Amino acid sequence: MTTLLEVNHLVKHFGDVRAVDDVSFAIGAGETFALVGESGCGKSTTGRCLLRLMAPTSGEVRFEGEDVSRLRGRDLRRLKQRMQIVFQDPFSSLNPRFSVGRTIAEPLLIHGLCKRSESRKRVAELLEMVGLRPEYAHRYPHEFSGGQRQRVGIARALALNPRLIVADEPVSALDVSVQAQIINLMVDLQKRLGVAYLLISHNLPVVRHIAHRTAVMYLGRIVEVGPTAELFANPRHPYTQALLSAVPVPDPTKPRGRILLTGDVPGPRNIPSGCRFHPRCPHAFDKCRRDDPMLEDQGGGCEAACWLLEPGKTEKEASGGIRK
Repeated sequence: MTTLLEVNHLVKHFGDVRAVDDVSFAIGAGETFALVGESGCGKSTTGRCLLRLMAPTSGEVRFEGEDVSRLRGRDLRRLKQRMQIVFQDPFSSLNPRFSVGRTIAEPLLIHGLCKRSESRKRVAELLEMVGLRPEYAHRYPHEFSGGQRQRVGIARALALNPRLIVADEPVSALDVSVQAQIINLMVDLQKRLGVAYLLISHNLPVVRHIAHRTAVMYLGRIVEVGPTAELFANPRHPYTQALLSAVPVPDPTKPRGRILLTGDVPGPRNIPSGCRFHPRCPHAFDKCRRDDPMLEDQGGGCEAACWLLEPGKTEKEASGGIRK
């Protein structure tokens, strides 16, 4: 698979708030890569830094071989044609004073890809592509349901034929029945157009359904990453295990096996020393409080950052026999 996006040691600080702290990953062409984790862990900030909606504090983002941070003017505008975003709230992300047709046509006109008179045909094509009737182009956002508005947002993102779309919680504001329709639409569009997705989500069943690979974030850093099927079937990191155990089980007779975390939740202003998960980890020992683990290969295409998983060492050997 050809690498489309490469992120190396991305950092974004807001003063003393370490929102994103040394994040690295890659996305292949036509791949869906998911970022999951608790609210405030840095998922959306990461996505906005990739698109240059925010300037990263440090690190490197390369898209199709180009260093995104170095692009200016015309080169940056050309980049934005190839990288688009679908926002979480399908109402606030649309201008209420613009008709749907004008909303979808605007990126075409801004980038000079067609004249206003020619844009109507492209708008009609895009509306049909996302399951809406072409005559809806004359309507305004308040005349649509939430699911229809999100379809408009997807059509706008597709207008410039992007290679990558950052989908920031694209279905969290929608009814459950509508969520499935939007997710299936995104999957169909990926098959037709070959577009790659960076999916930012709390909805783990959705992630399991459509993501090829998944990264788990905690306090601004990736603690585990790997193929989605393998990560869900065999989570290595204690935080990933706790996160997946919180997913509702539809069978009431099946045991839950819920892992309840204790201790205070640290904030990005006060990152703990050593492993940032150790204040809540039921398996933490002295080394966890002292040293910060890095992502290491765990087999099956997965990587995890946890001292319990040191190659060739048992938990007792890694801890020196001292448990928390």
